[in-house]
Amino acid sequence: MKEKVVYWLTGSQTLYGADVLEHVAQHSQEMADYVNAKMPVTVKYLTTCKSSDEVVEAVKRVNSDDSCVGIITWCHTFSPAKMWIKGLRMLQKPMCHFATQYNEKLPYDTIDMDFMNENQAAHGDREFGYIVTRLRMDNKVVVGYYKDEEALKELSAWCKAAAGIAFSKTVKVCRFSDNMRDVAVTEGDKVEAHINLGWQVDYYPIGDLVEYIQKVTEKDVDAMMAEYGKKYTMATKNVEAVREQAKYEIAIDRFCKDKGGYIGIVDHFGALHGLRQLPGLAIQDLQSKGYGFGAEGDWKIAALGAVMQYMAGQKGTGLMEDYTYDLKDGLCLGAHMLEVSPLFAATKPEIQVHPLGIGGKEDPARLVFEGIASPEAVAVSMIDMGDRLRLIVQKIELVKYPHKMPNLPVGGLMWKYKPNFKEGVAAWIYAGGAHHTVVSSELSVRDMVDLGNMWGMEVVVIDEKTEINEFKKQLLWSDQIWKSRI
Repeated sequence: MKEKVVYWLTGSQTLYGADVLEHVAQHSQEMADYVNAKMPVTVKYLTTCKSSDEVVEAVKRVNSDDSCVGIITWCHTFSPAKMWIKGLRMLQKPMCHFATQYNEKLPYDTIDMDFMNENQAAHGDREFGYIVTRLRMDNKVVVGYYKDEEALKELSAWCKAAAGIAFSKTVKVCRFSDNMRDVAVTEGDKVEAHINLGWQVDYYPIGDLVEYIQKVTEKDVDAMMAEYGKKYTMATKNVEAVREQAKYEIAIDRFCKDKGGYIGIVDHFGALHGLRQLPGLAIQDLQSKGYGFGAEGDWKIAALGAVMQYMAGQKGTGLMEDYTYDLKDGLCLGAHMLEVSPLFAATKPEIQVHPLGIGGKEDPARLVFEGIASPEAVAVSMIDMGDRLRLIVQKIELVKYPHKMPNLPVGGLMWKYKPNFKEGVAAWIYAGGAHHTVVSSELSVRDMVDLGNMWGMEVVVIDEKTEINEFKKQLLWSDQIWKSRI
C-alpha cells in the first residue's frame, strides 16, 4: 500500500508576504514527512495553494496521477475558500481535511500579531469547511495535533479506506456459477455495483475452467505440493485428493490472470460439472494470496473480501458464515464447508481429507484449523436493498474455542457479538445482515465506515453503544432519507 500516494495540499494566500509563505512551505513539508512515517500509504507534500488557478493545477495533477488515492488539505493560514471552488468541483479522489496546526501549544509569553497572522488554522479551517459544506462534498475531517497518536490513527484509517476505494475500482469477480437456488441475500444488482463501486462481475461456464484444469501438468502440481508442504501440515494419506486441489488452484489462478485480472472468485457446490471435488484447499490458499471468495454465487462478498483483504495487508481477513449458536455462552461459531481462509489460523493448518456430504463429488481436501482470538474485530455484510446497497458493520470479539471439536473438519472462528448476544443478533437481523460476511481482525469499525462513506453507501454500525429501540428508529430514518435521494 506504500506505493499509493496521498498528496498534502496546504491552503494560504499572498497577503502575508514571501517570508510567511516560505515558513508555510517549510512547515507543510515537515508535517507531511512526519505523517508519512505513520501512514500505510505514502504522504507527499504537493504545494501551497494561494489562488484558484493554483488549486485547479494541483487538482489536475492529483486526478491524473494513477498512484494517487486521495488528498489531505490543511489550512495553515487563512485561505479564502472561493479560490477552492473550481478545483474541488473537479476533484475525482477522496479528500480529508486535517484540522491541525504546526504548533501544539500557543507561545503565550511571546505571541504577537505576526505569529497570529502566520498560524491561522482555526480561521482557515472554518472558511475551508464552509465551502466544502456548501459544495455538498462528503469529505472526512480529522481534528488534532499532527503528532497526536489518536489523530494519526484516524488519518491512517482514512488512508487505508482511500487506498481501498482505488483498489475497488479495479476489482473483477469471476463467477463459475450463479447464486444458490431460492437464496435471496446473495442476489444483487451487478450493473449498479459496476457503476457505483467499480466492480466488474462476469460469468464463465465451469467447463471453461475444466479446460484449464486439464492442461495442468504433473510438474505444475509437484511445485504446488511443495508450496503446500512449506505452509501446511500434511495430515492425510490421500495425497491424490490433495493433488487434485492443487490442480484447481493452479487452473483458477491462471484462468483469472489470463481473462483480464480477476481478483474475486465465485463457485457453487451445485455446479461442478467436470470437477471431481468441490474446490476447498484451492480456494483457501488462493484467499491467502489476495483473492476474494464468495460461496454459492455470492459475488458481493467475493469483491468485498478482495477489497478488505487488500486494506488489511493480507492479515486476518476473509470469508465467514454465521453457522450455529452456543446459546448458553452467547457465542457464534462461524465457518464454511471448506473455504475459510488460512489467514484466520491460530496455528499451522493441517491438510485433511473428509467426506463433504453435499455436492455429490469425491471427498475434498481442505485446511483444518482453529481460528485466531482478537478482542476487537468486525463482521461486515453488504446487502442489496433494491434502491441502494447497505453496508452493515458489526463489532465482534473473536474468542478461542471453549471446547475442542474433533469431529468438525473445518477452519472456523468463534465470536461474541456487540453490544451483547441478544441485541447483537437482533440488530443484525433487523438490519437485514446476510449469513455470508467478511470478518477481519485487522480492520476496525472506523476503517469500514470511512470506506462506506467514500463509496457513498448507506452504512449501518452495530457496536457496544447499540440499543435496539433506537437502532430500529435509525434504520427507519435511514430508509426514508435514502429513498428521498432517488
